[in-house]
Amino acid sequence: MRKAIALCFILLLPSLTPAQKTARPDKTLERDLRVLLAGFRGEVGVYVRNLRTGQTVAINADTLFPTASTIKVPIQCGLFDKISRGELKYGQELIYKDSLHYDDGIVGQLRDGAKIPLSEVVMLMETTSDNTGSLWCQAMAGGGIAINNWLDQNGFTQTRVNSRTPGRKDFQKQYGWGQTTPRELAELLVYIQAGKAVSPDASDRMYRNLCRQYWDGDGLSQLPPNVKVACKNGAVNRSRSEVVLVHAPRGEYVYCLMTKNQTDESWERTNEGFTLLRNVGALLWKHFEPKADWKPVAGYEKWW
Repeated sequence: MRKAIALCFILLLPSLTPAQKTARPDKTLERDLRVLLAGFRGEVGVYVRNLRTGQTVAINADTLFPTASTIKVPIQCGLFDKISRGELKYGQELIYKDSLHYDDGIVGQLRDGAKIPLSEVVMLMETTSDNTGSLWCQAMAGGGIAINNWLDQNGFTQTRVNSRTPGRKDFQKQYGWGQTTPRELAELLVYIQAGKAVSPDASDRMYRNLCRQYWDGDGLSQLPPNVKVACKNGAVNRSRSEVVLVHAPRGEYVYCLMTKNQTDESWERTNEGFTLLRNVGALLWKHFEPKADWKPVAGYEKWW
């Protein structure tokens, strides 16, 4: 009887992902990260994994946070799933309509009737984080329901599109455009890099898009410019987030830092969330590349 009860209990436990099974807690890095997080006026979550060694740190890594613009990573996945089904073509010509306007990003400034390739809209979504273009891509992907279904089918059960998605108004009020956890968003980036999202060729194209980041003044500013990175960041008044996969010389590592309920709602470079993104990016580079003597060039701050 006891064995039967124990077996039932085990079966009810959530299954571990491959990353969790091979994880090696990095206590030194966790200690150093907790020092950086101490005193932050808001809630913060961090997930780090060295893809070569399995060294992992998870601090509130399974807590839900607002995605802000990092939701554009799963939107791209949903869109490429639609393309893989033959319902869209990556290079097809689109016609912009004023009814699509959301804000005055690059796409939002197009004149009614202007023509633009779908591939260019996707590039603007991931690179400059164009909101009008991103909502257009979300709609072409089949909307939030279709994207959320893709996430479910691929094991990303905590990441969700909320905006313009039936049945998710209450979640949108709490989290905004989307919601995710630091662990899940980081592992989604790894999933794409490994060629597992939609198809190997679709993953390759998506990953290349994510390696073009216009907003590189946060964690990326703490990395040498000749090191390849894939990245997506996001920010709203009370939240700052960044997910990054670094192709470091001694081994690739991925990390995601997310905040919510920040006291500091400013949009200056000195915002506590932006500062934390830079400090964590610098700490991780020094931890995983201890012999590297690179540091940001003097005066780099004035260019952001």
